Amino acid sequence: MLTHNRSAWRRGLLGVLLCLGLLCLGLLPAGGCREAAEPPAPSGGADATPAYGDIFIDGAIGDASTLIPPLASDAASHGVAGLIYNGLVKYDGQLNLVGDLAESWDISPDGLTITFKLRKGVKWHDGTHFTARDVLFTYRLMVDPKTPTAYAGDYQQVKQADTPDDYTFRVVYPKPFAPALGSWGLNILPRHLLEGQDLLKSPLNRRPIGTGPYRFLDWKAGDRILLTYNPDYFEGRPYLNGYIYLVKPDMATMFLELKAGNIDRMGLTPLQYVRQTEYARFGRMYEKYKYTSFSYVYLGYNLEDPKFKDRRVRQALTHAIDKQEIIDGVLFGLGQPATGPYKPGTWFYNPDVPTFPFDPARAAALLAEAGWRPGPDGILHQEGQPFEFTILTNQGNEVRSRAAEIIQRRLKHVGIRVHIRTVEWAAFIKEFINKGRFEAVLLGWTTGQDPDVYDIWHSSKVKPGELNFIHYNNPEVDELLVRGRHTFDRALRQRCYFRLQEILAEDQPYTFLFVPEALPAISRRIHGVQPAPAGIDYNFIKWYVPTALQKYRFTLE
Repeated sequence: MLTHNRSAWRRGLLGVLLCLGLLCLGLLPAGGCREAAEPPAPSGGADATPAYGDIFIDGAIGDASTLIPPLASDAASHGVAGLIYNGLVKYDGQLNLVGDLAESWDISPDGLTITFKLRKGVKWHDGTHFTARDVLFTYRLMVDPKTPTAYAGDYQQVKQADTPDDYTFRVVYPKPFAPALGSWGLNILPRHLLEGQDLLKSPLNRRPIGTGPYRFLDWKAGDRILLTYNPDYFEGRPYLNGYIYLVKPDMATMFLELKAGNIDRMGLTPLQYVRQTEYARFGRMYEKYKYTSFSYVYLGYNLEDPKFKDRRVRQALTHAIDKQEIIDGVLFGLGQPATGPYKPGTWFYNPDVPTFPFDPARAAALLAEAGWRPGPDGILHQEGQPFEFTILTNQGNEVRSRAAEIIQRRLKHVGIRVHIRTVEWAAFIKEFINKGRFEAVLLGWTTGQDPDVYDIWHSSKVKPGELNFIHYNNPEVDELLVRGRHTFDRALRQRCYFRLQEILAEDQPYTFLFVPEALPAISRRIHGVQPAPAGIDYNFIKWYVPTALQKYRFTLE
């Protein structure tokens, strides 16, 4: 049935060339095949009127791994899936929770029961009606021990879930659970297609069917994912006719495509932002944005490795790394030092945690205390073993690669030999991170609007495929994570998370490196982008291209 239903709307899939130099995506310029050109300058008036049509081409260095969201732990998969599926709630531009598939909700006076009233008339992309049974199915899937998901913890807090009718979903918690409402931003899955199926073998991994603003068209692994607009979307059809997630593992190649006008958005590197895009033609073609991201970059240590078990060693490594050198030399100042897992300026960020500033002498002293002694080759040794390890990071991320090189050089100065290995993104996640096959990783986390980080730091979340892949275990941290999520008292939550940050700072399971600025460049033909505290993507369905600036269209097979 899946193949049959998909074929009904697959007729929009395309089979011809985009005549724009290096790309071959199966779409045509709206006016026929032509060379890339600078878009005409926005002229206001009729040209600035919202219009339907055109295709948005989004450049990225890593492919998705799966389009069934509970199975994914990478941002690429969640980013694409977010256009295909909906949750019950979502965050607006001001970071307020608003309805998505739920049109309203009631919370009991004790905060333990949430009753969602669901939208009527919503359809899955295959035409089947969405009901509360889909929500109950998704909940049960999340708490099923056989479901290989890293996100079960939030839903295991529920004592009871039921559907009083087809458009009401109710959950009851045995005790306060602060992230409860926000957790129902969970992407809801189609019961009629997945019930009784092996999730890992489902065709929806590669051909998803959701309720969202865009429908799946095609996925060519390592190359592109194509989506087309959902004409029946309950918030109104998106203005843009289609979305292409274009995979370019080499950042330099992607940047060439951007400068040629072949990509509508790309996250710039600091070097590109500061030096390589400051010329008139680029300014006419693209608008550059800059804002502090909800993310941080870190060097994480595999705590199952004997080299990293002594926290004095981890503290020494942090003392030996010059974070400001990375921020100045790699980020061109477009970032700030990270001291923990939260974005500075949020109510749960602790500005007074212990710090381990760049101090090679202190690093050497801590390493000596931990039993590491210089060998004849200048490398530290302990019990005949050299202090040597490999930093693993993902291919195509120039910032991380250059940061790794600076770390490598700085650690050499204190007698530690470091190797660097980069791996293609999908293999990086599947073969190394999920299986714990690394000594140290240079990675980043995207952080949320709620301070609950249970899934990353609790000692129960160390199974393959879960998010505590460094195997961090601290009983006080476990207790704080539980207390922080089981109270509605914001002052108490703040105390819990302030203390959490103090312990993580002392333990240094990661060397928290920096909080970067987000630096997207977006084609000036795209209108409706409205930066807000949530960033810029929150209102993507309202982005549009005025008729006079439209460039691409899908063609029939």
